[in-house]
Amino acid sequence: MRLADTLQTLCVTSVALVIALFLADGGAADFGTAADTLTSIGIVTGLVGSDLLLVMMLLAARLPPIDRAFGHDSAMALHQQLGKPALYLLLGHAVFLIGGYAAAENVNVFAETWSMFGSLPDMPLAFLGLALLMAVVVTSLVVVRRRFRYEAWHAVHLLGYLAVLVSIPHQLSVGGLLAEGTIARYYWLALYLGVAAAIVTYRFVVPIVRSLRHRLVVDRVERIAPGVASLTLTGRALNRLRADGGQFFIWRFWSHGLWWQAHPFSLSAAPTNDSLRITVRALGDASADLPSVARGTRVSFEGPYGIFTDRARTAPHLVLVAAGIGVAPIRSLLESADFAPGGATVLLRSHSVGDSYLSTEIIELCQRRGAELRILAGQRPPRGGSWLPADAAAARITLATLVPQLRYSDVYVCGPRRFTDAVVRDARSAGLPTRQIHYERFDW
Repeated sequence: MRLADTLQTLCVTSVALVIALFLADGGAADFGTAADTLTSIGIVTGLVGSDLLLVMMLLAARLPPIDRAFGHDSAMALHQQLGKPALYLLLGHAVFLIGGYAAAENVNVFAETWSMFGSLPDMPLAFLGLALLMAVVVTSLVVVRRRFRYEAWHAVHLLGYLAVLVSIPHQLSVGGLLAEGTIARYYWLALYLGVAAAIVTYRFVVPIVRSLRHRLVVDRVERIAPGVASLTLTGRALNRLRADGGQFFIWRFWSHGLWWQAHPFSLSAAPTNDSLRITVRALGDASADLPSVARGTRVSFEGPYGIFTDRARTAPHLVLVAAGIGVAPIRSLLESADFAPGGATVLLRSHSVGDSYLSTEIIELCQRRGAELRILAGQRPPRGGSWLPADAAAARITLATLVPQLRYSDVYVCGPRRFTDAVVRDARSAGLPTRQIHYERFDW
């Protein structure tokens, strides 16, 4: 919690500092006329919008402190939430500045815009950056994103980096706030260089070095259901990764048809010194070929990521709830978590008895470790949003009914989004505080 509080404070402080830079440059005095007021508002919105854009990039850079404090899914959720405010502020930056300059020169905004293109050499780049940022934000909207294949969406999203790069020249050449030799300029450049260094280090250098060091290859492929397989990967000194049950990696399999896609998959078994195991389900595109990947295929990776681990526990009892392929991290967490016999409850949700993935392994683990297991089979009710089978929902059974010691439990949930949301709502309605509810999503 201290780390999360510190990071949140740094985020707020970064916004306060850019406003302080504006005020220290005499910005408070630049509100005497309508033209000056518009121009000053444009400068402030540009500074804050650019700062938020850098915060967004840090949230997506997979920095270990951010991952430990919030988890990958929460960091990316905040990244997405900041997208619209950052875009609106930067649009406001352009509108207010053009309006302020036009009012000062007593011309219309169209004439002023054309003049800016002709007289300021860096301005076309600034408008290009704004257009690219708009494309990134629009394609990130859920309704639009679902129409894109991941690869197309990811290619558009990478334009966000280009948008930031092409916007830098006009920030340094237009106006006096970031003039050469000023403290504000050095601070601004340090922000950009720091973010760039974080991205290069943790998105590229660290994954490449780790992949080369540990030399992961596919050792065994075990088909456990149609379109579902467990892949055992072997390598060197994997204990140095410090991975935990429940965490996930982003994997790239270097074989024909697979090398150009990276996939997030959770560990489905506790990691060992020389092996990692994942259980994957073919959901389309190249992932459909994963159950047929050849033995000996080289694998590169990023990670481990996530706080869906035993280290996040705050209560003595453990409740693990899974549906579909979400059983993978639940199974690895069950194997590695620290609990005494009777200290854990596992709830597996399925359409019919026997169709839960890895159920045989989970039954054996529950028997060996003394965990209570309940398999909840049956179709969901057509209405009401319950995660339970229709007969259980009709009988008003809840998570608290199934787990009498829920109040003293940490609940870990993994499965399809609607299922996860329903279980989380059930846990919260039972009065369970947020710190005792754990879930992670890998939606792009």
